[in-house]
Amino acid sequence: MNTLKLAVDADGIAIITIDVPDRPMNVVTPEFSAELAQAVERVATDAAIKGAVLISGKPGAFVAGGDIKGMVGVYDSGAGAAEASKISTETSQLLRRMETCGKPFAAAINGLALGGGLELCLACHYRVLVDDPKAVIGLPEVNVGLLPGAGGTQRLPRLIGIPAALPLLLKGSNMKPAEALKSGLVQALAPADQLLQKAREWLLQHPDAQQPWDKKGYRVPGGVGPLAEHAGVSFTASIGQLTTSLQGNYPAPLAILSCVYEGTQVPMDVGLRIESKYFGTLLAHPVSRNLMRTLFVNKGAADKLASRPQGVPKSKVTKLGVLGAGMMGAGIAHVAAQCGIETVLLDSTLEFAQKGRDYSAKLLAKDVKKGKATQEKADAQLAKIKPTADYADLAGCDLVVEAVFERRDIKADVVKKAEAVLPASATFASNTSTLPITGLAMASDRPDQFIGLHFFSPVERMPLVEVIVGEKTSQETIAKALDFVAQLRKTPIIVNDFPGFFTSRVIMSFLHEGMKMLEEGVAPALIENAGRQAGFPVGPLAVSDEVSLALMQSIIKQQEADDLPQRFRSVNARSVIFRMADELKRPGRKGGGGFYEYPENNQPKHLWPGLSEAFPLTPVQPTVDELRLRLLTIAALESARCFEDGVISNPIDADLGSVMGIGYPSWTGGVLSYIDTVGTQQFVNECLRFSAAYGSRFTPSPWLMERARTNKTFYAPQS
Repeated sequence: MNTLKLAVDADGIAIITIDVPDRPMNVVTPEFSAELAQAVERVATDAAIKGAVLISGKPGAFVAGGDIKGMVGVYDSGAGAAEASKISTETSQLLRRMETCGKPFAAAINGLALGGGLELCLACHYRVLVDDPKAVIGLPEVNVGLLPGAGGTQRLPRLIGIPAALPLLLKGSNMKPAEALKSGLVQALAPADQLLQKAREWLLQHPDAQQPWDKKGYRVPGGVGPLAEHAGVSFTASIGQLTTSLQGNYPAPLAILSCVYEGTQVPMDVGLRIESKYFGTLLAHPVSRNLMRTLFVNKGAADKLASRPQGVPKSKVTKLGVLGAGMMGAGIAHVAAQCGIETVLLDSTLEFAQKGRDYSAKLLAKDVKKGKATQEKADAQLAKIKPTADYADLAGCDLVVEAVFERRDIKADVVKKAEAVLPASATFASNTSTLPITGLAMASDRPDQFIGLHFFSPVERMPLVEVIVGEKTSQETIAKALDFVAQLRKTPIIVNDFPGFFTSRVIMSFLHEGMKMLEEGVAPALIENAGRQAGFPVGPLAVSDEVSLALMQSIIKQQEADDLPQRFRSVNARSVIFRMADELKRPGRKGGGGFYEYPENNQPKHLWPGLSEAFPLTPVQPTVDELRLRLLTIAALESARCFEDGVISNPIDADLGSVMGIGYPSWTGGVLSYIDTVGTQQFVNECLRFSAAYGSRFTPSPWLMERARTNKTFYAPQS
């Protein structure tokens, strides 16, 4: 056997050690399932074997779950729900054979057990988990658009009751050892070196063990069906909550709810068939493909720096300089210090620099209060940040990130001052979100070592960094920048230098479309609701307030001063932006108010009542579906233009950047996955319809029209 080893000890206990080769963690592959089936049959049929212990040959991890890379191509292969359900059916039959074969099985869980890994444990008659706070168990399938398809929706509620099981299934949350023991998910905790022995002892004492649900007279704890006391909360209220929060975009949570409701009212074997049916429906659905491909497979590759130039030695930043101690600079300094990097936080005065350091102090104080960090650890992290106004303190920095105001002259000034003291090998990065890197690099004496690192605010929460390559940026500099992003434990995307780059162009198209709707006379609340129903975290008017209309106005003025070609200017909502900022004196949240009012005393924000007077409503309002589709389409169309312009050369970067950086709905898989899912021809047809109805900003280019004619996708279909 290749993925596991079976050895029988002197007491007749079979020790089945799982060790899938060439994988950092064990995953449920077809080969593993086949070999486990062989092992189960041997245990079941060999009279000399009294029971079996499943253990892991990987340190600190049991089984990480199913092989998502192997499932992501099911939708593209054209498989229907019935065919897709076979993956679930075959695994369920294997685990059912294991738990009903007449021999007891125990799981010695030495660490992480997620998804199919935990389902394997649940099919064992006894579970002992390592007593280590780093160990986590859970069923996270909902996060990739699936449901636990190896009995998870049936065994978990039968074990701990429906009210306790549903949050784990619907949220995909994890449990640590103490909580798992208290809930009944595991029967015991033990130190790592005692797991095997504890499992063996239990097997020897329980030779005739049965699962609770296979015993005569068994009842699911707390009851099942519509008459159970919890039914109103577990099912009726949950359906309402899920319908409201998901807006019909994510089918997995409702499928999980149906599985639990239907499956727990029938015998286990029937419940497993119900689960497999729903699993197949989800696996053959584009949403699961989109979520798995973008948020698991592609994000994992990006985190491992799949796009890093080859042949460049690995680098590490030991001393970082951050120029500008505003919210962005302070956030960059904070995450760098968290990763143990000595950080120089520089501003025009020591007072400003100290305020930036205070930002980190406040965040750390919250962590201490919540028990996420000790005071000693917080103090040590804060000590990594040195506030200063003296450029001489940048001496010895491996890399500098500039995060000063978005003006070329200011940025050029700090580049000159910093390079005067930096080592010859140092990398200089600009955090600009709009100014071309090639132009900024003209102020540098070493443009080959100049690159863009566009962080997102708030830096401590946003996982993405846009790495912007200038015309003269060297491959070594790209590699160093990517190494630094990985050091910060963030996800990089690579874009080429161009006006607006990628994320700024795409999010501005979304924000401006919301403002165009307002200008057309669409009700502000309808605009915001359409954004949320599409799956954006907040509506375009609310985001515009946070970005700042004053900043948008400044960007437009800079674009006009630079005589930027018309198609790269933020012109679609120019009149709304200038009117809000100048005439109505509502430049955004920081300026006291914008499209929204921001009451004091922590009262919730609300749309400014004066909007209806400033932008009168049309007598006939569009449908929310029309607005929803407009918002999704304009952002995806701008992304296609970025691909055509060469700003993005890999659809993976576009999808990750849109979902993780600017909140494009994750159910789509990202902007270019959205076009592929809709179909290029259908997408172009929608653009043409919108162009005729709302303006030329929706007009697809000849390049995109040709792709539609030949049905060319951004991703090659997988099978």
